[in-house]
Amino acid sequence: MANESTAKNTAGIVRMPASTAWPFVFAFGITTVAAGLVTDVSVTILGGILAIAAIIGWFRAVLPHEAHETLPAEPEVEVIATTRRGVDRIEIAPDVKRAWLPLEIYPISAGVKGGLAGSVAMALLAMTYGLVSHTSVWYPINLLVAGFFPEAVDMSTAQLAAFHLNPLLIAIPLHLIMSLMVGLLYGAMLPMFPRSPILLGGFIAPVMWSGLIYGILDVVNPVLNQRINWLWFVLSQFGFGLVAGFVVSRQERVRTGQAIPFAIRAGMEESGLKDSPRDEGGPQ
Repeated sequence: MANESTAKNTAGIVRMPASTAWPFVFAFGITTVAAGLVTDVSVTILGGILAIAAIIGWFRAVLPHEAHETLPAEPEVEVIATTRRGVDRIEIAPDVKRAWLPLEIYPISAGVKGGLAGSVAMALLAMTYGLVSHTSVWYPINLLVAGFFPEAVDMSTAQLAAFHLNPLLIAIPLHLIMSLMVGLLYGAMLPMFPRSPILLGGFIAPVMWSGLIYGILDVVNPVLNQRINWLWFVLSQFGFGLVAGFVVSRQERVRTGQAIPFAIRAGMEESGLKDSPRDEGGPQ
């Protein structure tokens, strides 16, 4: 009878771990210790006292026995009901397969080749501008990396047209990296325009790229922004786009594997995934 009475008395309550504020006090103490490193040693001492007191209080709350508190609990009866009307579903033809577009893409090597070829074309156009305007091929090279050298702001045109080894060592890898990135972008985008790849690579992309550079050039390279000839710059972008787009479009495409089952793409060997080799005598 005693057990039944106890069960009835505890049926409507639940024992939960007692709440405590010591973890918050400990976190505040550690934060105060850190704050004392940049303020005053007294702040660090105060934080240490708070942290130690919080540790003692926290341990006393769980050792030797964890503190609990009882809370009333009333079971909730969930009634599941719906007033929605049933609707008919349109059946999709199981034999109709979704089209995966584009069906063929260019490999990564196509973007690399296009980026390298375009970088040569753009470099030749930029150096031609330097020869025509300032009789120096080093002028556009020094302008390209002027943002890396603060003293370039006070350089004269003659100084920018002279040969400098450090700007050249920075300009070559910078130009190649940017060209490779844009070339890879061309390789990914040109399959989306299968009928007119040169239109995208030679005109649309250079115009968008030139507009982006026009908006951020004052922050990235103020010296280049002050001395740039936008006509030659846009012509150089067109030259890069035409050459890169032409080289990429001449590469052989590969079919996408999106429609192939994942198990086959992952290289799993399982019976039934692929047809086993057969000869005239039957299965091997």
